[in-house]
Amino acid sequence: MTPHTQDPAAPGVSPRPSLAAIFRPTSVAIIGMSAKPGSAGQVVLGNLLQGGYTGAIHLVGRSGGEIMGYPVLTEVSELPEGVDLAILMLPADAVLAGIEACVARRVRGAICFASGFAEMGEQGREQQRRIGDVARDGGLALLGPNTVGYFNYVDAFHVFMVEQNLPPRLDPAAGPAVAVVAQSGGIGAHLATSLRMRGVPLSYMMTTGNEAQLGLAEMIDFFVDDAHTGSIVVYAEQIRSAPDFLAATRRARTAGKPVVLLHPGRSERSQAAAQSHTGALAGNHAAMQLMLDHVGVVTVDSLEEAIDLGQLLLSYPHAPTGGLGLVTASGALCGITQDYVEPLALDLPALSAQQAEQLREHLPVYTPPRNPLDLGTLVAWKPELISLGISALRADAQLGSLLVSLPMPGDDTAVVWLRQYLEGIEGSSKPSILVMQNEDDPLPPAFIEEARQRRAIVMRSPERALRALARVTRFGRWRAAAGGADAVKPARIEGPLGLGRGTQAEWVGKQLLARLGVRVPAGALATSPDDAARIAADIGYPVALKAQAATLAHKSEVGGVLLNIADETALRAAWQRLHDNVARAQPGLVLDGALVEKMGERGLELVVGASRDAQWGPILMVGLGGIWVEALGDVQLLAPDLPRAAIIERLRRLKAAKLLDGFRGAPPIDLDAVADVVALLGQLMLQYPEVTEVDINPLVAYGRGQGVVALDALIVTQ
Repeated sequence: MTPHTQDPAAPGVSPRPSLAAIFRPTSVAIIGMSAKPGSAGQVVLGNLLQGGYTGAIHLVGRSGGEIMGYPVLTEVSELPEGVDLAILMLPADAVLAGIEACVARRVRGAICFASGFAEMGEQGREQQRRIGDVARDGGLALLGPNTVGYFNYVDAFHVFMVEQNLPPRLDPAAGPAVAVVAQSGGIGAHLATSLRMRGVPLSYMMTTGNEAQLGLAEMIDFFVDDAHTGSIVVYAEQIRSAPDFLAATRRARTAGKPVVLLHPGRSERSQAAAQSHTGALAGNHAAMQLMLDHVGVVTVDSLEEAIDLGQLLLSYPHAPTGGLGLVTASGALCGITQDYVEPLALDLPALSAQQAEQLREHLPVYTPPRNPLDLGTLVAWKPELISLGISALRADAQLGSLLVSLPMPGDDTAVVWLRQYLEGIEGSSKPSILVMQNEDDPLPPAFIEEARQRRAIVMRSPERALRALARVTRFGRWRAAAGGADAVKPARIEGPLGLGRGTQAEWVGKQLLARLGVRVPAGALATSPDDAARIAADIGYPVALKAQAATLAHKSEVGGVLLNIADETALRAAWQRLHDNVARAQPGLVLDGALVEKMGERGLELVVGASRDAQWGPILMVGLGGIWVEALGDVQLLAPDLPRAAIIERLRRLKAAKLLDGFRGAPPIDLDAVADVVALLGQLMLQYPEVTEVDINPLVAYGRGQGVVALDALIVTQ
C-alpha cells in the first residue's frame, strides 16, 4: 500500500496528517540556521518577517547566539513540544536525523528544501522512502524534499528559500482565486507570476518537489475545502498515486472547482527529463490523460494553455458545448479565424434568424448581421455596436463562447471599448475573452486597472484566445457526451469466465465473446481433416482455416491462415498445407487444432481492444483495424465505463471518421453495434481483474442495423 492510499483505520497505520500546520502554522522553527548573512535560513526568516508573520518563531543552529533578534537554540530537543511547522535548512545527509528529532518533539509539519534524494537514483530513492516512513509513522506532515517552498496569499505566509518581492495578501473581496500546485518550483513560480501579472487573484502557490509523503492529491484536497480557491492549476512530472489523484480531482469537480493539468511526458525524451529532474518514473502518459479527462480534469499541452485555462475556468467554471461567436473590426481576422477553428475542432455556427434581425436594425446595409460579425470602422464612431453585437451573439443558443478581438486604439477609446465589452457580457455564463490586438503596444494603465477590477479576461493574441476557447469547448463537449443519459448499457456479466492463465487461443477467446453476445463467424475447432470436413458441410462453403495454439499470436505470418476454401477436396489439401506451414515456421509446436469458419461478407475493418495499465487501470481502444492499426495508428483511447453516446463521439474523432458514415458508395456502418462491443469489453475489464488484455482485430462492421462480427480475438489473463 502506497503512502497516499493507506487506510487510516487500519491497525498500525497513522492517519493522513492535517495540512493546517503547513498552510497556517501558529508557530515555526527554522532548523539549520547559519549566522552567515544572506544564508538560505536567513532568507527564509526574512521572507516570513516581510510577509508579516506574527506567530512564534524558533531558530535552531549549531552556532547558537542570536539572529535578527531571535535566540538560536543548538539542538532540536530544546524546542517546545508541539511546534506547528519545522523548516528544515539541512543538507540531505542530515535530513533523516532532523525529522526523527522533530517527531520526538511532536512537531506537526515540516518542509524539506534539500535535494539529493530520488532524483539521484536508487540510493537516493531509498533514503527518500526512509524519511517519508519516519514522518508518516510519527504523524508529521512532510512537504518535499527538493522543494523551493510555497506562498500562502490568503494569510501572507510565505516559506520560500529565495529572496522575493513578496506579493500582497489576497483581498477577501476579490472573490474566488486560483491555486497553483507544481512539482517544479520554477514552473510553479512561472504559472503563479503570469496569472498574478494579469490581475488574476491567487490563493496559494505550492511546490511539492519529490513528494516523500505529501503530494499533489493532498494539496488538491486542501484546495477543495478552501473557501478562497475557485480553480486549481497543476503542473505534474509524475502522478505517484493515481487512485488518490483521481479521488481528489473528482472531489474538486463535485465542488465546482475546475482542475487544469499540464503533464509533460508525451515524448520519450520528455519522460527521461522528468526522471532526471525529480526522480519520477514515467508512467503511461496516454492512459493518464485519458483517465483524467474522464474524471473532469482539463488536460493541456502547454504553459500558455495552463495559464489561460486557469484564468478562464476561474471566471467560467462550466465548460461550454456550443460553437464560437466572434465580434471583430477586421474582415481579415474573420477569414483567419475560419482557418484556425477547423483544426481546433471548433465551429462558427451561423447566427440565428432572430438574432440576425435584432442586429440588422442597428447596422448599416453594408454590414451583414452574421457570425463572425465584422463591425469594421463602425466601432470608431459607434462603439455601442460592440455591446449590441456581443448581446446578440451571446443570446444565440448555438454559441457557447465569445471572442471579441479589436485593434488597439488610443488610450481613452480603449477604455470605452472595454466598458462596451463588459456591458455586452454582463450576466452571461458563456466564456468570453477580449483581445486587444497590436500585442507589443502596451495597454493604458486605466484600461488595465478597470479590467482587473471587473475581472475581464484580456489577451493580446487572437490565436492564443482561440486555442483557449477551443480547448475548453472540446472538454465541455466530451463531458456532456460522457455524462449523458444512455439507455443502452452492458448488463453485468454472470459467472466465472472459465479461462486459464496466460494467452488464450483464438478459438477460446471467440467462445467467450459468443457467450457474452458478440457475434463471431459460424464454425468450430477441428482436430482432424474429417472434423474439418464435417464442420464445413454444416456451415457451408467457402470457409477459412486457421491454425490454433495459445502461443501462435501471428498466424498469418507463418502461413497459418488459409481463406476462401471452396469445397471438401480443397479443404483436405488446405489442412495438410496449413500444418506443413506451421511445422516449418515453428518446429515442434503442437496445435489445438484448426478453426473452420464460414467466410463472411466484406465490411469496414475496425480494431477494438482493452488493456490494464498498472497505474491507471483498464483502458479501451477503438480504431481502424486490420493491417491499418499498425500502419496508421488511427485509434482512440477510452475509459472503460462510457455510455454508448460517448463511445460514438470518440469514434467520430478518428482520422478515418468519414468511413463510418459511408464513403464512395459504402453504407454507413452500424455505430451502435460497434459501441456496444466497446462497452462490453469495458464491463469485462471492470468486472474481471484477471483479464489483462483483449484484442478483437478485425471487428468487421456492416451497414446500419446489420451489426458486427469479430473475425479474430486475443485474450490474455493473469
